[in-house]
Amino acid sequence: ARMIMMGLKFMDDVPFHEVYVHGLVRDAEGQKMSKSKGNVLDPIDVIDGIDLESLVAKRTSGMMQPHLAKKIEKQTRKNFPDGIPAYGTDALRFTFASQASTGRDIVLSLQRIEGYRNFCNKLWNASRYVLMNVADVGLKSDLREDAGRASARQALEYSVADRWILSRLQHTTAEVGAAIESYRFDHAAQAIYEFTWNEYCDWYLELTKPVLNADDTSDAQKRAARYTLVNVLENLLRITHPIMPFITEEIWQAVKPLAGKSGDTIMLQPFPVADDDQRDPGSEEEMQWVMDFVLGIRRIKGEMNIAPGKPIPVLLDNAGEKDRRLLAANRRYLDFLARTESVRILDSNEEAPEAATALVGDMKLLIPLADLIDKDAELQRLEKELGKLQSEVERAGKKLSNPGFTDKAPQAVVQKEKEKLEAARAAMKNLEEQAERIRKL
Repeated sequence: ARMIMMGLKFMDDVPFHEVYVHGLVRDAEGQKMSKSKGNVLDPIDVIDGIDLESLVAKRTSGMMQPHLAKKIEKQTRKNFPDGIPAYGTDALRFTFASQASTGRDIVLSLQRIEGYRNFCNKLWNASRYVLMNVADVGLKSDLREDAGRASARQALEYSVADRWILSRLQHTTAEVGAAIESYRFDHAAQAIYEFTWNEYCDWYLELTKPVLNADDTSDAQKRAARYTLVNVLENLLRITHPIMPFITEEIWQAVKPLAGKSGDTIMLQPFPVADDDQRDPGSEEEMQWVMDFVLGIRRIKGEMNIAPGKPIPVLLDNAGEKDRRLLAANRRYLDFLARTESVRILDSNEEAPEAATALVGDMKLLIPLADLIDKDAELQRLEKELGKLQSEVERAGKKLSNPGFTDKAPQAVVQKEKEKLEAARAAMKNLEEQAERIRKL
């Protein structure tokens, strides 16, 4: 308000036309940061790190209420026994952006910042993978964006995974652009995080490995995968740059010659705009089928304590014509990501053996258990887990049946105990079903 009044008084104009008001930044306990409380965190200390003694000295010097110094020192030593590690600027900025919800204060905890530092590491490692698989091979000039999309696509043979990630990139680009325009920086950060971690890194990078490393992959397919890796990464860096300027600049300098970009800095590059021509609902639907298949196998392995890397036989029941077509088209991905030893479709009149089951649409994934697990050892393991859960159920039940707890404890605490009890009961039911299946082997 002062700035506006000063501008009107001395310049006959307002200094700005839009104001973004964010919530208070509070500490991990939800308390307002205050010098008198001694709970203020200097952003520089979070970025560069600080040792415990320096942090104590900083928090207890120049205080408005010196008599609180001992209390603040004790609290600081308790909350930061090893000081504060260096998290970096980008991790702190992304933390603030991700929590910038309208009408909500920002609760700043080091655990959150650490999580987004891990996100920075994820992006860095993804770029290393891309550069390792592309830099030594090189991309010809006719594959670069400035050579024209039509000529580039003629020289490449895009896989369904390539088309899928390019389509998802357009969705993310549009979502981030709209979020920034409407000042929903939390939505922009969430969209970037989901695409980078869950789609580009966890899925697409893995999907390129059987393409780039297989001897039976054509040169056009490998070049398409490499081009897509670089193209998507370069666009992702430009999308992420406003929130994480330092790591994106560093990576972009290495990526720009491969992506056919010129310029001294990513700051002067245009912000990406979604290309509707690259949206591909068909490839998104096909890749969703592949992901559901792989996740179904992985879930069964986790539940039955089967090693993730162990190849397993898979039977398919109630597989429709579409399922058969998708299986044939994506067998390379399924064998690599789900570690399938064999995949066989059951005949309509064939009885399925005792197996763990997962659903992909109407199709059933069946993993016969007879030859995969040690029956006695697995039953002993399940009994041990059931014993732990039974103790948890009895503890929570006893607590919730005590009026002294339910009447005096905060409602949120009581509700949390109820949720723990329900979760333990559900887990017990699941383990009992598993044990029953194993006994039938």
